[in-house]
Amino acid sequence: MSEQTTIPFNITSFAGETADALVKVLDSGWVTTGPQTAAFEQDFADYLGAAHVIAVASCTTALELCLRALDLPPGSAVLTPSLTFCGAINAILHAGHRPVLVDIDERTLVPSPETVAAAAARVRPAAMIVQNQGGYPVDVPALTEAAGLDRTRVIEDAAHGPGAGRDGRPVGADSFAACFSFYATKNMPIGEGGAIATSDPELNDRVRAMRLHGMSKDSWKRYLPGGNWRYDVKRAGLKANMTDIQAAIGRAQLGVLPGWQRQRAELVAGYDERLAGTPGLVLPQRELDGVQHAWHLYQVRVPDRDAIIEELAAAGVSTSVHFIPAHQMTLYREVLGAEECATVPVTDRVGEELLSLPLYPGLSADAQDRVVSALAKALRARS
Repeated sequence: MSEQTTIPFNITSFAGETADALVKVLDSGWVTTGPQTAAFEQDFADYLGAAHVIAVASCTTALELCLRALDLPPGSAVLTPSLTFCGAINAILHAGHRPVLVDIDERTLVPSPETVAAAAARVRPAAMIVQNQGGYPVDVPALTEAAGLDRTRVIEDAAHGPGAGRDGRPVGADSFAACFSFYATKNMPIGEGGAIATSDPELNDRVRAMRLHGMSKDSWKRYLPGGNWRYDVKRAGLKANMTDIQAAIGRAQLGVLPGWQRQRAELVAGYDERLAGTPGLVLPQRELDGVQHAWHLYQVRVPDRDAIIEELAAAGVSTSVHFIPAHQMTLYREVLGAEECATVPVTDRVGEELLSLPLYPGLSADAQDRVVSALAKALRARS
């Protein structure tokens, strides 16, 4: 199968005005954190309906900054799903804390109040990270109550979240801390970058300083006409700021995001219709009352997953897996210990079956038909 006929797992799209926006930033003479970053923060806050947005270098640094801003005692227990990207676990470790695993509901692929309560019963959690796996918006208040935590101790990993919502409110609109990703494969790709949406003014002030070493003023404020070079550092921070180059791309991408989300929903409906009733296949959880799925991923469950991936690749269809459960990786097995790793049996079972199909704006009907045909053929051979 030639490269020209291969259906990629993802193609990164950019808004038509992206190039012009970049040229304007380059011509301005200011490319790091500055006026475009501030404008992007306001634009994204308006889109979410959030009180505050802080633009940062990545979702991973967003998670770590929020954990550090909580001022938890060193080594505190932080609840987290194991079915997550390794960066989310690293954020807990880099902040000086201890991950405690939460199992998932096999239909939604996110923790349920029951699995959170079971994990909280093993430890006394100081905080929790909840994740919108694949774009499915978790019920944050229900999980917060199940953990026995105050909302100011719950951080949302909304890397897959732009476009998702519950009860008519976008993910991040009312959050204490919701962390977004703008990585190249995400629903609103910039290439790299992240953001934190918060309703809490104190967290906003803390994280805004901490994203740039903890300095009281960034360089834009220091070098504005009439600005003063003096600054203070009151708490340790990270080098985690977004640049104006990234922010300019983000502002352009935000303008086309609603249209892209509609395309994703149409593609998901197409997958559902074409794949319904395929033997051996479990389709993703459909939208429930009050739940608006972002459809960052279209995750199916299949038997003999690795062999099917190879067969699809031979047919010119690229796929991916989200994710290898963290506790199955060498570092985290050593950090967590065998007893902790044994607490997530549903994650272990489902993690061996998950397969992410191509899903991105611009995926043609013909290409989608090829994906469906190749997958159905592989599954029929096993029925």
